[in-house]
Amino acid sequence: MSTLLRTPLAAALAASVGLLLLGAAGDETDVPGPASGVAATVLPQAARESLALITELTARQCPELPPVWLVAQVEAESAWDPEAVTGSGDTTAAGLLQFGQQTWLAAGGRPWSAGAPAPGDDVVHAEAHLRVAVPWLCTVLRAVGGHLTETGKTADPLDAMLVCHIAGCGRVTGSATGIPQAGEADCGQRCAEVVARYVDTVHEHLDRFSVAPAPAGTGGGEVGVPGGAPAAWTGGATGCELDDPTRDDGCLSGATRHGLEAVSAEFGGWSDGPVIKSAGCWDAHAWNPRSDHPRGRACDLFPTAPGTFAEGGNLDAGWRVADWFREHAAALKVKYLIWQGRYWDPDVEDGGGGWGRRYTGGGVYDVQDATGGHYDHIHVSFEE
Repeated sequence: MSTLLRTPLAAALAASVGLLLLGAAGDETDVPGPASGVAATVLPQAARESLALITELTARQCPELPPVWLVAQVEAESAWDPEAVTGSGDTTAAGLLQFGQQTWLAAGGRPWSAGAPAPGDDVVHAEAHLRVAVPWLCTVLRAVGGHLTETGKTADPLDAMLVCHIAGCGRVTGSATGIPQAGEADCGQRCAEVVARYVDTVHEHLDRFSVAPAPAGTGGGEVGVPGGAPAAWTGGATGCELDDPTRDDGCLSGATRHGLEAVSAEFGGWSDGPVIKSAGCWDAHAWNPRSDHPRGRACDLFPTAPGTFAEGGNLDAGWRVADWFREHAAALKVKYLIWQGRYWDPDVEDGGGGWGRRYTGGGVYDVQDATGGHYDHIHVSFEE
């Protein structure tokens, strides 16, 4: 149930949601969304009907909000009943995400027609509800994410967003981690139990609705390439000394060349292969001098056409490659991975959908873009 904000974040949220809504209203361009990461066959029918809209809205307005997360949160709130209404009077909550009237109005929604919403009101209409709710949740997510970064709190921003939604953002700002324990942020034992149960419930739905990663060692199984652990790189750190086979010029470090050859052997090639359609490693990257590409320590592996959002089998292929590199990161000296708007390195705790953390673009890349957000390729950097 969405709780009206009574926190220092409220002013920032109010200002930023207005800007976000204005930007969304003026954008009539059709933007192809990334594949949702949702196992659509296990969804309730109402969720399946809304999945394309959710994927479009999150891709356009909030790529850091995974579609599967929104699907799971709606399941926890209303079990995907768009006409669900609970409570009465000032405690009335309605619609897919169970917004209270005050929060609904703050998010830019139209007023309810009476004390309780009528069948024709936007709050109990699935599409209208989501078009208001996604920008609002995105604004909350960005605000709490900024707070967590500034204060060094350890909660995942997506979990903190859930706390805001169920108990108010004061529980985030007033707690040590961003998730209140009993006695913190005016949250007693009952409050802390409700928050913890809500977060756990959403995570259970995430596990239920997410596309399952391929089992370890099965990366190339469907094309007849036997899975298994690759040979470890033992050559130590080198300079950019070896030829880059993905282009006519450029160079690679020993570990990078070894990693490219290993992934090629596992998945049937890196150029027009059954899993990896194309690849590029060395590049000057003049716009980002901190990149590992000009040092020959990074490769971009494309399971789909560059500039397009991976979908269907291509998305599944990309996840197999990314998960394979993560599984064998130590042996291959993997420094970090970026894929589907997520960043992972060996020291990152998984969260927000179960794979790494939200990728911010580092102020260099547009994370809503297919390439900038790494929705069309897996970036892999190597330590040596």
